[in-house]
Amino acid sequence: MAISIRRRRHASGADPGICGPARVDRRTKNLTKRLKPGDVAVIDHRDLDRVSAESLVAARPAAVVNAAASISGRYPNVGPEILVSAGIPVLDEAGPKVMTLKDGQPVRLDGDDLWQGERRVASGQVLGEESVRAKMQEARAGLAVQIEAFATNTMQYVRRERDLLLDGVGVPPIITRIDGRHCLIVVRGYHYKEDLETLRPYIREFRPVLIGVDGGADAIIEAGHRPDLIVGDMDSVSDGALRSGAELVVHAYRDGRAPGLTRVEQLHLDAVVFPAAGTSEDVAMLLADDCGAELIVAVGTHITLDEFLDKGRDGQASTFLTRLRVGGKLVDAKGVSRLYRARISATMLVALVAVGLLALFAAIASTPTGQAWLQVLAARWDDLWSAIVGIFT
Repeated sequence: MAISIRRRRHASGADPGICGPARVDRRTKNLTKRLKPGDVAVIDHRDLDRVSAESLVAARPAAVVNAAASISGRYPNVGPEILVSAGIPVLDEAGPKVMTLKDGQPVRLDGDDLWQGERRVASGQVLGEESVRAKMQEARAGLAVQIEAFATNTMQYVRRERDLLLDGVGVPPIITRIDGRHCLIVVRGYHYKEDLETLRPYIREFRPVLIGVDGGADAIIEAGHRPDLIVGDMDSVSDGALRSGAELVVHAYRDGRAPGLTRVEQLHLDAVVFPAAGTSEDVAMLLADDCGAELIVAVGTHITLDEFLDKGRDGQASTFLTRLRVGGKLVDAKGVSRLYRARISATMLVALVAVGLLALFAAIASTPTGQAWLQVLAARWDDLWSAIVGIFT
């Protein structure tokens, strides 16, 4: 559904363009946390991805100004298409100078120009449906080059991580008990909210170990659950989630550097460090597998080539090889929701039978014939009970 953009007009009736306070951040996922309806989002996001675009749409900004190319041509990313379809104007390739705007400064988007007062801050190209479609067609031609790069990256990753992948060398010990249990790994990726809602009966019955990958921990809390483990570099998870009582596993670089550990220590929390190449979701799967998980259910994780390019990864090798290592334990959330049916427990079955009998008794007692029948039944029950008492006395 398209978003209605309100324009402020001069007293003369002239349309000055789209006005609003600038909200500036190089990291789109950080910006969307404080973006309010009517703000002008100023970002520096090459190849705007689906998740970031959907977060921007949810925040309802008056416009989006991108210092970089929203579609660079590397691959057909769908982020710009989502914004344009929602009716949000996008000023593309505005240049690095636009990032010097002070947060909260009032700005005006007039055509292909961005103004701050009477000063033109930047110029670019306002994306429309036709221009986005043309750029997407050009980008599809670049997929062959990306596939070749992925193949090269796969070989490099195998050389670096063969000990971890084949033997589990480097997996740290954790306190959370996983052996023999199901694990639900949540990444704040595609359709994670819908998948978590669909899996609610599964979570209630099987009580899986809930593992949030960075912001996935907040997704678990928003869905009404509490994470057991939080895995990641801790750059997109909230302080509240970190303080939720979950065990923390900081994903570090292979050389041991762990920038996320500083944030955890500042909150006076304890954490385990897991040095490994690849993505944090890969680390979460390797950890669950090495600790003996019976089944690993993935929510919002990245699987396809387009999804990984959307994520900004140089290659998909770590995920490809991690999934080979995990093997038959890994199930996508959508597969679980289609195959899983909540079983009726014995307690629920007894309760259903009891309710049915009570309803039948009430129906019988509400009619004259039923009342007479119940009186006869009660008299015969009294005779039977008297006979039983006489036998034992």
